[in-house]
Amino acid sequence: MTAGHSRHDDSRRRILIVAFLAVLVLVAGGTGWILSGEGDTTGVTVEEKLAALRAERAALQARADGEARIALLPAFRAASLLLDALAARVQAGDRQPFDDLPAFRLRSFDELARLNLALGDALERPGEGARRAAMAAAARAVAGVERLAPERSPLVLSYSPRFVPPRRGASEITLEADAHGAAPTERTLPLVPPVLPAEERRSAAPVPRYAPEFAAGSEPDAPVPVEIVGSYLTRGEAAVLSIGAWRGRATVGIERLRFVVPRTAFATDGRRTSFAVGTLSLRGGGRAATFQLLFTVLPDRPGSFALDQRVRTAVQETNTLVSPEILARAPEGETRTVRRCFDPPPGWRFDRERLRVVVVERLGWQDDNGDPGLNTGAVDFVPAETPGQVCIAVVARPASPRARTATIGRFEATLVRDLPSDKAVKSGVRALDWREPVRVAMEPGMIEWKLYVRLFDDVDREFSGAATTALPAEVTPFLRISRKEGGNVVVLTADPAARP
Repeated sequence: MTAGHSRHDDSRRRILIVAFLAVLVLVAGGTGWILSGEGDTTGVTVEEKLAALRAERAALQARADGEARIALLPAFRAASLLLDALAARVQAGDRQPFDDLPAFRLRSFDELARLNLALGDALERPGEGARRAAMAAAARAVAGVERLAPERSPLVLSYSPRFVPPRRGASEITLEADAHGAAPTERTLPLVPPVLPAEERRSAAPVPRYAPEFAAGSEPDAPVPVEIVGSYLTRGEAAVLSIGAWRGRATVGIERLRFVVPRTAFATDGRRTSFAVGTLSLRGGGRAATFQLLFTVLPDRPGSFALDQRVRTAVQETNTLVSPEILARAPEGETRTVRRCFDPPPGWRFDRERLRVVVVERLGWQDDNGDPGLNTGAVDFVPAETPGQVCIAVVARPASPRARTATIGRFEATLVRDLPSDKAVKSGVRALDWREPVRVAMEPGMIEWKLYVRLFDDVDREFSGAATTALPAEVTPFLRISRKEGGNVVVLTADPAARP
């Protein structure tokens, strides 16, 4: 009885142990499924990484000012090309963990992140050093794009143009309205225009200022040719480019696509540069790829300038000089001459047109009887000993052999000296024009100048110098300065083709 009960207890113990082990296996298996299956939310996927980089790039482009949209355009384009090239190599819906990517692919993501960081620094602290760092990071990103070329997926290596030219004639007959939609008045334009709220800027439509039918510009805007170079672009269905409301199909070349885009497809601001984004859509092998193409659109009006000059002129000051009286005395029957020379006071000069001699008195005696008629002497100018002097001769000359004479004379002169007087000559704020150079005369006697330039409403430059200092040959891209007519005329040429 006791032995049977012991065997029964051992059997129950073994059953409990097996059941416990089975539970442990189930729990362990379930835990592994949770950690390794679809419920894993701790790792970043490739798609999530791409989305974060895309949002970061969009934020950087939104922060770019007028100067960044010109100087940093190659870096922005490089960031876009590399990001889209990486995205084209990811299957839609791919939940692959980002850290599981091969090392060479992680390197491309790292170059893209470094480029975004350099762009952010250049926007936060504009300067030549930050700009060079961003361009160096862009060069590495371009190299990263080229490393992806051997892979059998679409890739955009480069595209043109970088800058969309301004519209023709848009600035000839219109001026922007004010905040209330009223036509602008004739007044001096400030170099720094008033800042209006965004809602008022949008509601202020251009108002015609001078647009009779016979003078209104009718020359159409030329279409903008867009050429895209890359690999695996021409396989599959025809490529489509979308810019604004326009969509067009490509003319296919050898590993390149060509589009002819109407100029009206690019939204244009009257005064500021702006970014325009075109979307290139490709489909082949059951997969779709899109690439964002970034352009900088030049405004209708390039900007304004002002040239201030400090001109020095001479203002004459005059004074009258009366010389001391000079006496010439001659004994009986003889002639005597007294010669004297006078220098002007320091800083003055004699006015040669306003000199005169004065005979103060002629005296003559004969046998102790006084008679001025016995003296035929005179007072005359004589050649100077040194330049700038005035010399006179006082002569006592008897009219008879027995006469004694004395002559008293002097001269009177007008003294002149030039006093420097400075005045400012201002050109006023003048508009630049894409189609015609602007000319400003350099004033005679200019000793100092200062040039203010505002391009695209937010790119400001100031230059100054003396009369011997050369004006800058190129203020910024799109604006050149030269001097014509012997240096007496300054010519400012706004040229959309003079791109950086």
